[in-house]
Order: sequence, then C-alpha cells, then structure tokens
Amino acid sequence: MDSHASAGPQDSNQTKKATASGWIGSALEYYDFFIYAQAAALIFPQIFFPSTDPKIAIVASLATYGVGYIARPIGAFVLGHWGDTRGRKNVLLLCMFMMGFATMAVGLLPTYHQVGLWAPAMLVVLRLIQGFAVAGEISGASSMIMEHAPFGRRGYYASFTLQGVQAGQIFAAAIFLPLAYFMPDEMFNAWGWRIPFLLSAVVLIAGYIIRKEVKETPAFVAEGKTSEVPKSPISEAFSNSWRNMCLVMCMALMNVIPVVATIFGAAYAVQPAYGIGFSKSVYLWIPVVGNIVAVLIIPFVGNLSDKIGRRPMIMGGAIGSGLLAFGYLYAISISNVPLAFGMSILMWGMVYQGYNAIFPSFYPELFETRYRVSAMAIAQNVGTMITALLPALFAAVAPPGSANIPMTVGAIAFAITLISALAAYAAKETYRIPMEELGKKDAKPLNESDYHQMRTQAAKV
Repeated sequence: MDSHASAGPQDSNQTKKATASGWIGSALEYYDFFIYAQAAALIFPQIFFPSTDPKIAIVASLATYGVGYIARPIGAFVLGHWGDTRGRKNVLLLCMFMMGFATMAVGLLPTYHQVGLWAPAMLVVLRLIQGFAVAGEISGASSMIMEHAPFGRRGYYASFTLQGVQAGQIFAAAIFLPLAYFMPDEMFNAWGWRIPFLLSAVVLIAGYIIRKEVKETPAFVAEGKTSEVPKSPISEAFSNSWRNMCLVMCMALMNVIPVVATIFGAAYAVQPAYGIGFSKSVYLWIPVVGNIVAVLIIPFVGNLSDKIGRRPMIMGGAIGSGLLAFGYLYAISISNVPLAFGMSILMWGMVYQGYNAIFPSFYPELFETRYRVSAMAIAQNVGTMITALLPALFAAVAPPGSANIPMTVGAIAFAITLISALAAYAAKETYRIPMEELGKKDAKPLNESDYHQMRTQAAKV
C-alpha cells in the first residue's frame, strides 16, 4: 500500500506547499521562456534579422525560437542527472537562476543595426542557455508534486504544474499587450520590447524566495535511505525504461499545438508579408484568452484522469486538438477575429488540455524514483525539440504568398497529433499503481474496489 494513502494533516500541508511552489515556479520560469516566443514572432524579424526579403527574416527569427529547444536534450541529460542524484529542489533552483539571467541578458542585447551579425549570434547563445535551463523545469516540478501527492490524487495535484505554465504564458502575453497597444511602433521597436525581458529580475528574486522553502520529496528521501543514490540514473533509465522513454518522446510531439497557436499562428496573422492584417495588440489576445480558459479547466481535467485514467484523456486531447488546428488556421486565413478566438479556445484552451493537464502525472508515473527526472526530462525534451523546428518548417513549406496555407500546415499538425495518440494507446495505464511500484515492469494496478477505498482516504488531503 502507498505510504501516502493515509496522509495526515502534516502530509496535507506538504502536498499543498509543494503544489503551490511548483505552480508558481513553473509560471515564473515559463514567463521567461514565452516572452522570447512572442518577441521572435512579433518583433525580432525587424531588429535582429533585417533583410531585403521579409520571408528570410521571418524564417530566421522563428529558427532562433527552435534553437532553444535544440539545447533542451543537453539540458535534460545534465539537469535530469542532477535532479535524480541531488534532489528535485536543487535542480529547480538551478533552472531558475540560469533562465532568469539569460532572459535579462536578451533585454540588454544590441540590435543588428548597432553591431551587425554579433546581435543574432548573441541572441542564439542566450536562447541556447534558456533551452538548457527549461529542460529540467517540467520534469523536476512534475516529479516533485507527484511524489508529494496522496495516492489517487496524483493527476489532480500534478496538473497544477501545467496550470502554472499556462499562467506564465498569460503573463508573457499580458506584458506585451499594453506595450503593443499604447506605445508607438517606433518606440516599441526601439526599446519597448526590452521591458518584458528586464522584468525577469523580479521573476528571479520571487522564484528564489519561493523555491528555497520547498522540502525534498518523501519518495526521493526514502529512496536514499533504502538504496544507494544511483551514480548513473541516465544509464538506468535507458536500460530499464527505453520503451517508455520512446513513448514519452512521441507523446511530447503534442507540443505542435502550442507551436501552431502561438508561434506560427502569430507570424501568419501579424507579419505584413503574409498579408492577413491582424494587429499585434489584437492577435496577442488570442493566446491570452485560450490560456485563461486552460487555467480554469486544467485541475478538473487532472482530477478526471484520477477517475478514468490517463491514456483516454491524452488520446482524446491529441486527436481533437489536431483536427481543430485546421479550423484555427482557416479562421486566421480569412481574417475572422471572432472565429479565430473561438477556435483558439476550443483547440488550445479546452481540447488540448486533455493532454496538457495529464502528462505531468503520466510521464513521471511511467518511471522509477531512481531515474524518474532523467528519463522524463530526456524523453520529453527530445520530443519537444523536434516540434520546435516546426515553425521554421511551416514558414518554409507555406511561405507568404503560397496557396492553401491552413491545409498544408494543418495536415502536418494533425499527422503529428495522431502519432502522439498512438503512443498513449501503447503506454501502460498508471493511475491505479501505488507509488513504490511505479515504473516497474511487473507493477500491477490495484483493483477497482481497493483503488476507490484508498482514493477515498486520500480525498481528505
């Protein structure tokens, strides 16, 4: 029986504290990551990649967004090892500091007109540091919350990791909204875009204050008492769970949906070369509204997965959001702002959460405590690295002036979401497996009666 099944008041406080810390930390760190994404789509083509051909500038700028994801697998190896050998808390603090300093530095960069090619070169280096740092965030925060959570409620509590990520995206867009709306274009292009990046100083201070108070998880502490800390958790992960790592990598391709919504969608709607004509201030409200809806429904979706399982939620979210990508891109193509809002809410704010709210519990549940952070970080970040190359691919196969852009980009997105759905179907269901059995090949889920009895006890937490 799981040691958390009979959690008492003290366990309840630790669970809620860990959840709040994971939520706030993820929100702060992903604020940093997504203000870059917004800037890469809206302003960087003009100030870091000037060209007589606007098509080249758009592709180059979106490629720097993808560069951050290329660094993710490297960060996953290093930070995953750190999290499995030195603890979840320590790796989350390290991620926070690297991300904060790199983001502030972007806000201080000179432009192409000031230093020439040094400007995009330095931008790429800082984006690599960002990608390295964020690689350990989701796996560390998800493992921390899931390992603190009571049995039968892991899906609910772990979903707050992604609620924090969605909130971070809201903060990122919300910072740009008043700047894009109130500032003249010349002023915004000259220095206004730097403000969100420099505000990361506040992010760094707040994140440190919050995360230094987090206690190490009971599962990690117990593992250290019953066995030696693994010298090479990465080797153990590949030896014991290579199949699950491949499945996680394929499921992580679902990152194609936020790529379509916030990166290519932004460039398609806003960049003059495409000729759609959405204003920056109007378009930025689309991901904001979608994320607000996501923040509201994520805990309910996570709680539902504790009742019916992780796999059906992910499969439905993958197929549904993949189909809706066609409608979202079509709405942009006909310059229909209300329809674009509606499709964004359906695709990203609601249906996509069937995957997004569930993977923070499902991924770490597929692996043993000894190598959980490493296995999840490596597999997930390889998958997201692949999808991060898609904005530049979309811009290349569907450049400004080409015909039927929604069908071309939508077909690629839907094919990728089908791969994710098939991977979820092939994975083992985990929601009824006790903590100490997670990741083991011979682990057996509890029967319905025992599961509901233990879940009823955990409901008091």
